Amino acid sequence: MSRATWRSARLFAPLLTAVVALPLFAPAAAADSAGSLQRPVFTGGEAQPVFDPDEAVREDLWVRAPVDSDRDGADDEVHVRVVRPAETEQGLRVPVVYTASPYFSGGNDVQNHDVDVELYVPRAEMTSRYEDYLLSRGFAVVYAESLGTGASTGCPTTGGENETIGAKSVVDWLNGRTPARTGDGEAVQADWTTGKTAMMGVSYNGTLPNAVASTGVEGLETIVPIAAISEWYDYYRENGAVVAPGGYQGEDADVLAEYVYTRQDSEICRPVIDELARSQDRITGDDSEFWQQRSYLDDAENVHASVLAVHGLSDWNVTLSQTARWYEALADHGVERKIWLHQFAHTDPYGVRKDEWLRTLNRWFSHYLYDVDNGVETEPRATIQREDESWHDEADWPAAGADDAELHLRPGGDGIGGLSQDGAARGRPVTEKLTDDASKTVEQLVDADTSPHRLRYTTEAVTEPLRVSGTPSVDLRMRFDRPAANVTGVLVDRAPDGTSHVVTRGWADPQNRHDRASTRPVRPGQPYRLSFDLQPQDYVVDEGHRLEFVVLSSDHDFTLRPRPGTGVAVDVKHSSVTVPVVGGDGAMR
Repeated sequence: MSRATWRSARLFAPLLTAVVALPLFAPAAAADSAGSLQRPVFTGGEAQPVFDPDEAVREDLWVRAPVDSDRDGADDEVHVRVVRPAETEQGLRVPVVYTASPYFSGGNDVQNHDVDVELYVPRAEMTSRYEDYLLSRGFAVVYAESLGTGASTGCPTTGGENETIGAKSVVDWLNGRTPARTGDGEAVQADWTTGKTAMMGVSYNGTLPNAVASTGVEGLETIVPIAAISEWYDYYRENGAVVAPGGYQGEDADVLAEYVYTRQDSEICRPVIDELARSQDRITGDDSEFWQQRSYLDDAENVHASVLAVHGLSDWNVTLSQTARWYEALADHGVERKIWLHQFAHTDPYGVRKDEWLRTLNRWFSHYLYDVDNGVETEPRATIQREDESWHDEADWPAAGADDAELHLRPGGDGIGGLSQDGAARGRPVTEKLTDDASKTVEQLVDADTSPHRLRYTTEAVTEPLRVSGTPSVDLRMRFDRPAANVTGVLVDRAPDGTSHVVTRGWADPQNRHDRASTRPVRPGQPYRLSFDLQPQDYVVDEGHRLEFVVLSSDHDFTLRPRPGTGVAVDVKHSSVTVPVVGGDGAMR
């Protein structure tokens, strides 16, 4: 499979899935007795299908963005497609559901970076599966090609400020604040809209709504980011370590920009992409101004739009931390919000729980775009799918009553050591060692009865179901026999029959033990304290199962992969893992 094919399948497939049969248009309910202009109809707090999507007005135009990212001396322009009910030609004004994407024109065949290195010393239509559903219920649908892609000008920069400005400019145009033109150069105004706008999308297409919302732009009333990024550093880095999205080893900011660079002029952005390659820094993995510009968490205080966030608990492409940290930042600033968590991977909830998802989306848009008083903003904030695929509404997330339980390592990790709540063991230090071998996967290492390449520690079997909800963390005392190493921590569910499930994992570079933005030398043989978070999770450990912690060095599927042989020593008696569980220490015991 070509790079262009599988990249599009990974990030763009949810948007391109063919529209399936839906109850879209009900003409009997549409026309009023006087035959006057049809207006939206709401029943039970939901917009009803009273407009005919087959009669929709479709137009292509270019919105001016106040940025010159391709350095040609002219403002960039964003190619936009508008799809709106025919009644807007007769004076009806409607709100907008808007998707910005770098993928509408497919992608290029690109080469990822080599990850087996030493450490530092497709063409697509502008449409979506939601289009007819929304049009028939009185919402216009707008699509925009991100800068540097398709028929837009400018350059792709993988989350750079210019991409945010480009996507924001469409909201500005819908509210009369920036100009647009037709293909013939005629000025065009959005006089058919109320100006109230929602943004939604999956993956990159969901990341752009986060970016635009972080500007506080007026008129953006709500966003629906699905499997979206809130901080690009944590997509391609983690605690100073160079990591990759799950399944896409070697991808980085420059590779993604190269992939989506589909505008007709294929050379004008070469200097910009070359700068990306230099600035992203695959050597140290440090945070920097480059990455800070690509963090929307820092601007969460500017968000005025409500947020309906969705993420898969099994998503290792865009990890759950992206939504968990965004959701927490929104809560800190009092943003109206709701979260959906499902058991699947990098996907749109349409394919997971279609009917209830459409009902939720309908009520959400009806309230925030049409001011329908349907109570959606006062309902439980969290909707979570459990491992048995049942669904539950809860007050918020993480779960109420979740509290940290600290587990201390006990000797025996080259086979199976212990995890205890009884505090650090007394007596002389106990050191256990492993040797890095990046050719071994995490799954191979956690299932090995003994291994020189990992250390494994386990609790006793739990006597009743134990729910992990939140962000686990580790606190390790370590020594290294080389001046550079990866460190990987893994939390595992071990069933009575010996089978395992990786609950979550995380990575760190000990050179960044004090600050992810600052590399400090590691002296071989010197003891260091290394503390870092694992990926957030919501997971139930069943009765009779054990919770295990496994520590290793390089992670074959995520980190850089240096040659085997680095020695890592762990001071067992002074190392621990902290797990947020419902009921805290008492439940863990």
